[in-house]
Amino acid sequence: MMEEISSLEDLLDLQREDSEIDRLLEQRSGLPELDEYRAVHERLTGLDGDVDDATSRMRELELSVDKADGEMKLAEEKLEREEQRLFAGGLSAKEAEHLRQEVEMLRRQNSESETQILELMELREAAEAEMADLSEQRRAASHEKDRLEGIIQSNWKEIDADIARHEVKKTAIAPLIPIDLMEMYEELRPIKQGVAVGRLGEGVCGGCHLALSAAEQAQVRKQHPPRCLHCLRILVPQ
Repeated sequence: MMEEISSLEDLLDLQREDSEIDRLLEQRSGLPELDEYRAVHERLTGLDGDVDDATSRMRELELSVDKADGEMKLAEEKLEREEQRLFAGGLSAKEAEHLRQEVEMLRRQNSESETQILELMELREAAEAEMADLSEQRRAASHEKDRLEGIIQSNWKEIDADIARHEVKKTAIAPLIPIDLMEMYEELRPIKQGVAVGRLGEGVCGGCHLALSAAEQAQVRKQHPPRCLHCLRILVPQ
């Protein structure tokens, strides 16, 4: 009988270690910084996409500005040649009138090209400002991600060390428990929210916290191992 009580006490010690490990594992996976880390990681992913889009827009605007600038230079050269022909004289009235109209058209086109280039340059400046803002947001988000990762890793290191200490204690306790009792304990733990054994103190089950009458307590003590009549957890009498 004393040997059985000793085994039950060892089992209760094992339950305490397992419960503490479960608590630490829950703490490990429930760090508030983890949600913040996931949020900032998602934000970084979105910013990367925004930066790629902004880079593409800037490249397109650069090409558009270069193209419009090149076309305007060619048009200016043509306008200069046509103006020189017009001012040089020696043309018939019909030719001069035709050339004058062409010069006027080239001037309008050049003026429109200048306006277009100015608009493109304004768009490019806006894109550059957007890129600078996105880059700053990304830098800040990356810094925040690194900060959170440092906190998480530090906490995990401390928690993992605590888990390892409890695992060492479990390793020392487990051989003291009979195999059949250990098998029952391992079978109950997954279906009893991790708590397979509790103290029977002052007529109350330490697992489900329900009271047992004197007759029920007597019935429990006759079982091998004692088990709660309400929740069927293993009980360790005081």
